[in-house]
Amino acid sequence: MEYIHGIIAAFHAIPDLLQQFPYAGIFLLLVLAGVGVPFPEDATLIFCGFLIANDVIRPLYGVLVAYLGLLIGDFMIFSWGRKWGRSVVTHRRFHGILSPERFTRLENQFKRHGVILILVGRQLWGLRVKIFLISGIMKMPRLKFLISDGISALVTMMIMIGIGYLGGASIAALRNDVSRFEHILVLAALILIGTALIVHHYRKKRKQSLRNNPS
Repeated sequence: MEYIHGIIAAFHAIPDLLQQFPYAGIFLLLVLAGVGVPFPEDATLIFCGFLIANDVIRPLYGVLVAYLGLLIGDFMIFSWGRKWGRSVVTHRRFHGILSPERFTRLENQFKRHGVILILVGRQLWGLRVKIFLISGIMKMPRLKFLISDGISALVTMMIMIGIGYLGGASIAALRNDVSRFEHILVLAALILIGTALIVHHYRKKRKQSLRNNPS
């Protein structure tokens, strides 16, 4: 329960963080999402596009901060796999993410199509972390991983930020109907928080299901 309360308290601080330090907030959320904290990466990128559309952040800086946050989060997962190797598969903390059975199936695919698996797998929410861990476990060269992930992350980022930008631009006229634009910012942040809570609940239920049905 204390863990859940801590997460909820952190979520409540998100609107203030994004309102006062939008660049730092986006960067932090993307890094945390990359290492498994339940802040949805895609929702954060969409939110970044929303901020760009409403002139809260500059397009170039927003895109660069988001891209850096993505790469750092991905590389941290890759580094964990590279450092601890196959012991990650048997560790209880990672068992819900990458079980020995899943590792065996993905390992065979990775040996044949490593780069392609990163390029495609990064676009699939349920496969991202698994692919990054396996890339590290299989000792893929760091530069090769960064190039492959960098290309794939660029695609992810432009799609999600583009969606957020289009959505934000469509409601930009609301700025003339509210006393302060911060209200829109807080509303969008609350949507992000709600999405994160739903994802966290889904992951928790899924882990419980895996524990109850280990097969």
